[in-house]
Parts: sequence; structure tokens; C-alpha cells
Amino acid sequence: MSKVRLEAFSDGVIAILITIMVLELKVPHGTDLEALRPLLPVFLTYVLSFVFLGIYWNNHHHMLQAAERINGKILWANLHLLFWLSLIPFVTGWMGENHFAPLPTAVYGVVLLLAAVAYTILQTTIVAHHGPSSRLATAVGSDKKGKLSLLLYAVAIPSAFVHQWIADGLYVFVVLMWLVPDRRIESKLNE
Repeated sequence: MSKVRLEAFSDGVIAILITIMVLELKVPHGTDLEALRPLLPVFLTYVLSFVFLGIYWNNHHHMLQAAERINGKILWANLHLLFWLSLIPFVTGWMGENHFAPLPTAVYGVVLLLAAVAYTILQTTIVAHHGPSSRLATAVGSDKKGKLSLLLYAVAIPSAFVHQWIADGLYVFVVLMWLVPDRRIESKLNE
């Protein structure tokens, strides 16, 4: 099966998710900087989630570039990933509107964790379809960064109930870790 429709559909879904998130940003009632203060938590969660979605879009693109073909299992694994990503606007709004309160912060982490698990499943499904010596399999290797992300999300979730800033700091750390361009797949594509 060709991967073109899968890529186009996924790109469209992620673009819509980003659009939904920006529409949740409310225009302040006032003309001074003080009018922006109540919107700061909402804006910060928007920025964090925008970067998360951007990282998923970027890595998803690279992963599919390494794939030569897809099958039904890959289609379902991709839908599974898109399901969890589709919840990001909801948890972003909930966490931002409630100023990083413990429960919304923990639920935000649950969605991030499950999106990361879904991405791992998609990656594993593509590797299984192409074989252990495929470009993607050799590029991903043991996927230490992916496993570390899963661990950090798992730690962040209960940490939100100890102090939500610990969880938020871990979410930001994961973003920064992935913001550094991951050249594993790109380098294999250029070989």
C-alpha cells in the first residue's frame, strides 16, 4: 500500500489540532499588559502543546519517509496515535484554564504518555513490516530518547500531585530533549 494518503491525513489532523488550540486563546478585555496576566497560563500551555504537536509532526514525517510501504496494521497504529494527539487540545485547555492545578496537570501527562506509547507502537509496527535491517530499524536503534520520554512522563504524572511545577518541568525537559533535531532517520535517508 502507498503511504501518501496516510501522510496527508495525519498532516491534516495535526494541523486541525493546532488550529483548535489557537482558537481556545481568548482575546483579553483590556488594553494594557495587566489584561494579559490572566491569560498567561493558557498561553504557556498552548506554547508547550504546540511544540509537542510540532515534534510529533516532524518525527512522524521522518519516520514515514523511511517507510517504503504500509499495511493495515500501520494504518490502525497511526489512527491510535492520532486519537491520543486529538486529546491534546482538551487537556491543554483544561490545564491552562486551571492554572496548572494538580489533576489537570496529571491528566495532561497521561495523554502525553499514551501518545508516546502510541508513537512507539506505530514505530514498532513499521519496523516489523519492513524488517530488522530496514533503514528505520537501523536509524531508531534502541530508541533511548523514546524510552526516556516514556519514563519521564510516568514520573511526571504522580509528581503533579506532589507539586505541579515538577511535572511541568519534566514536560518542558522532554520538549527540550526532542527539540534538538533528531538526525537518526534523516542520516539513514541520505545514505
